[in-house]
Amino acid sequence: MGEITAPESPVTELAQRVRQFVDERILPHESRLAAENDEARALARELSQQARAAGVFGSFYPMRLGGRIASLADYLHVAEQEGRSEYAPGILGADATLDAHMLDRHASPAVRERFLSPLVRGEAVSSYAMSEPESIGSIPATMTCRAELRDGRWHINGRKWFICRSQVANFATVVARSGEGPVAEAISMIVVPTDAPGFRVVRPLSLLGRWQGQAELAFDDLQAPQDHVLGAPGQGIALMQERLGLGRLLRSAHWLGQAQRCFELMCQRIHSPKGQLARLADKQLARARVYRVHRGIATARALVRDAAGKFDAGIANGIEVNLAKLAASDAVSEAADNAIQIMGAEGLSDWTALAGIYRGARTTHILDGADDALVSTIGRQLLMATRPGERFDPAYPSLRVSRAAE
Repeated sequence: MGEITAPESPVTELAQRVRQFVDERILPHESRLAAENDEARALARELSQQARAAGVFGSFYPMRLGGRIASLADYLHVAEQEGRSEYAPGILGADATLDAHMLDRHASPAVRERFLSPLVRGEAVSSYAMSEPESIGSIPATMTCRAELRDGRWHINGRKWFICRSQVANFATVVARSGEGPVAEAISMIVVPTDAPGFRVVRPLSLLGRWQGQAELAFDDLQAPQDHVLGAPGQGIALMQERLGLGRLLRSAHWLGQAQRCFELMCQRIHSPKGQLARLADKQLARARVYRVHRGIATARALVRDAAGKFDAGIANGIEVNLAKLAASDAVSEAADNAIQIMGAEGLSDWTALAGIYRGARTTHILDGADDALVSTIGRQLLMATRPGERFDPAYPSLRVSRAAE
C-alpha cells in the first residue's frame, strides 16, 4: 500500500511558496540589496512586483484589504519563511503589516484613502516616528516633539531619530505630545506625508557601521489636517501599547526565520567536504553548538506561538509578548554567532549572509524595546502577580486574579 499523507493546508502551501520565492529570487541578490543605493532600491521594487504577481505579497494584511491569513498564529509559519532574508520582509510587504493593521483599525476615511490603500497595493512605503534624540524611548513622558491643533490643522515641531525607512517613506506616523495633562491622555499619533513642507531628513544613521535605512528627522511647523490623527487626540499611549504588542511578535517571527537560516548554514558547513575533512560532526563542541542553537529556536518559537495564540483569542499577553521578543532576539544572536564560529573566517566576510545577520541580530537587543527595559518590566509584573493575596497562574502570567475578590 502506498503511504497516506495528509493534504497540505492553505497556510502550509503559502509558507512553501514564500520560502521558494525567498530562496530562489531574493537570496541570490542579497549582496546587491545590501548596497542601500538607487540600484538596490530599484531591484527591491522589481522583486516586490514579482512577489505580487506570485501571490506572496502582504500575506497578513487585514483580510478585507487583500490579506491571505486571518490569524496571527497561522501567519507565524509564513513569517518565518519571510524572515529567511533580512531583505525579504520589505520586498514581500511584510514590513508594512503593522501599519496596515493600525491604519485599518484607527484611521479616518481620508487617511485610509490617501495612505492605507496605496500601502497595501505596494505603491507606498510607511514609517513610524517615535524615538527622539533628547528623550528616553521607553519613557513617553520625556517626549518633546509637539503637535498643536490650530484652525483645523495639526502643527508639528520636533525631532525624531533612528526611524526605519524614513528616507524612502511616502508617509510617517508621528508620535507627539498634543496636550498638557497626564501623559496617558496627552500623546497623539498623526499621519503625515513626507513631501509636506516642514518634513526634513536631517541625516542618515548607520547601525554598527552599516546603512539600514534609519535616519534622523526634523519637523519644522509640519502641518497635517485634523482628521489625520489616529483614533482620537490623546489616545497615543494606548495605540503605542497596541502597536508594540503586535509589532514585537511580527518582528520576532522574522528573527526566527533568520535564526533557522543560520542553523541550516551551520549544519551545511558541518556536512560539507571541508567539515568532513575537519571531522566537525565528530567534535563534541560542534554538536553542542548545533544543540544550543536548535534549542534556542525551538524555545523562542514556542513562546512566540503562545503569545500569538493569546493575541488571537483576545487574552492579555503583555508578559508573553515581551518573553517572546527577548527569546527570539537571543535565538537569532546565538544562531548567528555559532554559525560564524563553525564557518570560521568565511563567516566574518560578506561571502555569506552571516555577517549581516550578526550585525542585525545585535540591534534586536535594543530596537523594539531594549532588553534591560523588558526584563525589568517582566520582573515587576511577575512580582506584582505573585504578591500575597494574588493567585498566579504560570500558564497565563498576564492574568491575575485577586483572592480577595473570590
